[in-house]
Amino acid sequence: MSSRRPTVAPHPPTAPRIALALAGGGPLGAIHEIGALCALEEALPGLDFTQLNAYIGVSAGAFIAAGLANGMTPRQMCAAFIESDGGTDDLIDPKLFTHPAWREHRRRLRRLPHLASEAAWQVAAGKLPWVNALGMLGGALPNGLFDNQAMQAQLERVFAAPGRSNDFRQLRRQLVVVATDLDTGEAAPFGLPGWDDTPIARAVIASAALPGLYPPVAIKGRHYVDGALKKTIHASVLLDQGQDLLICLNPLVPFDASSQAARNNAAGGHEGTIPHLASVGLPAVLSQTFRSLIHSRLELGLKGYAHSHPECDIVLIEPDRHDPQMFRAGTFSYTLRRELAEHAYQQTRRWLRTRCAELAPVFAEHGVPLDLDSLFRDRRLLPKLALRRSGNQLTERTHQVLDRLEAELRRLSTTAPSA
Repeated sequence: MSSRRPTVAPHPPTAPRIALALAGGGPLGAIHEIGALCALEEALPGLDFTQLNAYIGVSAGAFIAAGLANGMTPRQMCAAFIESDGGTDDLIDPKLFTHPAWREHRRRLRRLPHLASEAAWQVAAGKLPWVNALGMLGGALPNGLFDNQAMQAQLERVFAAPGRSNDFRQLRRQLVVVATDLDTGEAAPFGLPGWDDTPIARAVIASAALPGLYPPVAIKGRHYVDGALKKTIHASVLLDQGQDLLICLNPLVPFDASSQAARNNAAGGHEGTIPHLASVGLPAVLSQTFRSLIHSRLELGLKGYAHSHPECDIVLIEPDRHDPQMFRAGTFSYTLRRELAEHAYQQTRRWLRTRCAELAPVFAEHGVPLDLDSLFRDRRLLPKLALRRSGNQLTERTHQVLDRLEAELRRLSTTAPSA
């Protein structure tokens, strides 16, 4: 999807202001964004993704944005997160996502005897019905199942490497990490003036503190949780500063199970069809509900940006809504990270090929040519990745031929003289 601005006065002869906005989506979102960024890096060789004008990240996207702003290329992050089996140099060690919050569990458990006795007294005195009294026991439940302090320590080690920084103010490029103030529901744009004295690692784990899974993160007497609670991508933070081109990556989209395209994708090598989400079970229903909610906010926001910031071109890159493989993969999927990253890489390349007639002029206007030769050449993100089906390579090659034909037809239709 791209949002093309109306004709305006030519830009002054200065370097184009190109920014990147990354939404959340758990480990699955990070995997998809790394694969997509590697595809973009190859297709846009004139664009250094570590030297953009500004970055904004929300939740899992905050990890990737912080890595890029610290000079880590998409390929380096792929090596550290996708190809690695865990190490001190990894941007994200997925084992840390599910480290139990033992300290929080013990602290809350110690409150249980007092809360139980208080609830029993309230019932015995006739002040509360027993159903309401049970609610008092909620104070013994932990604020989060998993601990995020180990993840913060990991990020601090990564950003302590030479040439990197854990200080927003020392970065060469602007980085904004958005969290949500738990007590007010307002967005907290860490990295902007007045919000830039918080360490980057602390801001990142605050942005990714999904309520229920991770405890709120305390910063200067306030408590912060996942930045996606307020908005999906918070692109207006960067647009208000003036950008010429904004590239947005959103890894979670609703799945269209009713479309015949879903069945065609499955026949081309994806994991089976999903004729009805209700037949899959509650996890699929909840996942679709969550994806639909966050995506509707994103669509509404993009429509607003087209009116409020017509001077900026916006290119949105998302997974295929008809793709059952990305939907079947759980948000916390990691064991299939190599396959999912390769899938995201190939899917993004195909998306660029099918829309090259539309996208090439947009990128070219900002001094970034789209490398069509690279896009239509056989490439893989992970050369050693074994193909799951022998027909996948033939299917992908067929897609490339059809995409080239479609792109050529689009080009001819736009250049043909009108009748």
